[in-house]
Formats: sequence, structure tokens, C-alpha cells
Amino acid sequence: MNTIAKPRPKSATWSDESVVSPLDVGAEDPPRPARKSSLLSPRSEGEMGTLMVGGPEKRGIHAALAQLLHEHGVHIVHSGQHTGGGMFFERIRFDLSEVSTGREELDAAIRAMCTQWGLDYRLYGDRKKRIAILVSKYEHCLYDLLVRYRSGDLPPCEIAMILSNHTDAADCAEHFQIPFRQLPVTAETKALQEQQIVGLLRAANIELIVLARYMQILSPSFVDRYPNRIINVHHSFLPAFIGANPYRQAYTRGVKLIGATSHYVTNDLDQGPILEQEVVRCSHRDSVEDLRRKGRDLEKRVLAAAVRWHLEDRVLVHENKTVVFE
Repeated sequence: MNTIAKPRPKSATWSDESVVSPLDVGAEDPPRPARKSSLLSPRSEGEMGTLMVGGPEKRGIHAALAQLLHEHGVHIVHSGQHTGGGMFFERIRFDLSEVSTGREELDAAIRAMCTQWGLDYRLYGDRKKRIAILVSKYEHCLYDLLVRYRSGDLPPCEIAMILSNHTDAADCAEHFQIPFRQLPVTAETKALQEQQIVGLLRAANIELIVLARYMQILSPSFVDRYPNRIINVHHSFLPAFIGANPYRQAYTRGVKLIGATSHYVTNDLDQGPILEQEVVRCSHRDSVEDLRRKGRDLEKRVLAAAVRWHLEDRVLVHENKTVVFE
């Protein structure tokens, strides 16, 4: 990202949680994991954490954060910063094996400092996030994620369920031994079906929802429950060729590049903060099916990348843009 929008008021937030977020923070809905798996278990060998901050750019922020963590015995193993448009963003990975204070002390110190500097912040502990995958009839993205999950190619996580409005993915779910639930939907039953989905997500303590070609538009009330925690893959290089049958549109226009986009879901259809995009060359020799085949490969890669970066706590969202730290 080359530019960041103008600074927001001090009280605003750049994510779905407040400026005084607690450690190991989760969403209000679903419930947070038990505190016994908290970020700070003193002297826990090799335990890692992540601090992410964002706010108006000021000289000395990075040095102040580093000094604070040092004073609490926290060893920084990696940090990345981004500035632009008067804003400052930073991601810090740290080792807690020699932490000299407790959870409450470190949390209070970070909160006080971020308030002083006008920063929003989030703290994450390394734990397996629970994922639900929603899919309709196209299974290529689902298969790809499950193969990566089984082979350990995704960061530590737990794919807790697969939900679908069709039965096509049932065999895939059974093969990978993931609980599967079909929830048919019509225009008349959409509200009830979404209530059923929300109930299942809450009961399973789901923290991330992945739309692996789920061909239903989510209602505003659903999306608002999970801000920046629903990842979608779109079969075009947004914002081009939105809507139905993008490969037919691309073929008709004789395009020389096609692409795919992964993004967080918002109530503006296919306009949410973009996480990853890829393109591939094509030519007049390519049929519609050739474009679909090339597009499916792109969809799998950009969706897997987005899921990985979210699970690794690498993404900051600010004014419908993302900062994705390497």
C-alpha cells in the first residue's frame, strides 16, 4: 500500500475492537476462549505474541514501544512499520519466555502508552483460531484449503465446520473428517437460514469465516457481527467484471489479463478491504473454459494467502484499506 487515508479522530479505531483492547482479545460474538489459554503464562518456553498499533504518525513511537516491551522483559524478534498520509502502523512479534511481569501489568502499560500517543492497538497470543468455511457448489477453493490444512501448510488453526446451501461438498467434508451441515436457502427462508448459521458459529466459538465460493449475499446484520473476520474470494481482478459470469464478460471483451481477489466482506458488495490479488496472462486463443481454469488457480492462491495472513495476525484495516505486514 502506497498511501493511507488521512488520520482519524483519536477516539476512532482501525479494527473491530477498541483502543483499550485486552490481551488475547476476541470478538464479543462469539465468546472469547477461556482465560487459562492467555497470552502471558510467565516463563512459558517459546511462547510468542503479536502487538499491532495504528494511529497518527509521531516521532519516537517505535522507540517508545520497544523500550516499554524491554522494561517488561519481552524480547522482540521482529517488527515492521508503515507510514503514509500522516499515519503510523506497526506490527511487533515478541518472545515471552523471559517476561518479567504478568499479563495485567503489561496490558495496563501498553494501554496507558497507546492512550498517551493516540494509538489504537491489538494484542494477540499464539493460539489456534477456529474457522468455519461456507461453500456452495464450486469446491476447488474448499479442497485447496483442506489439503493445506491437513498437510500443515496453513498456520496453526482448527477448521471446525463446513456449511453449505447445497450437498455437493458433503463428500469432501467426509473425506477430510470435517463436520458438515447443509442449510438450504431460498429468498423466503434466507433470514431463518442466516439465524441458523449464526447459531452454529456461536456454538462452535468460530473466529474466522471463509467464503470459499459461497454464492449467497450475506445480510448487513450478519456482516456486522463479524467485522474484518469474513474473508471472501472474488473471481475477478476487482473492481473489473463484478457481478455474474465474469469469465464470459472477460472473454467477450477480449482481455489479455484475468485475475482474482480476496477481501474482507463488508456491506458494500465486493468492495471490502482487499487482502490479495493475482493476475495471469491470457490471449485470443483462450476459450471461456480456459479462462475459468486459469481463474480457479488464481482463486485458490489468493484465498489461501488471505487466510494465512489473517491467521498470522498480519493485517491492519484502515478506512477500507489494508496494511499487510510481511
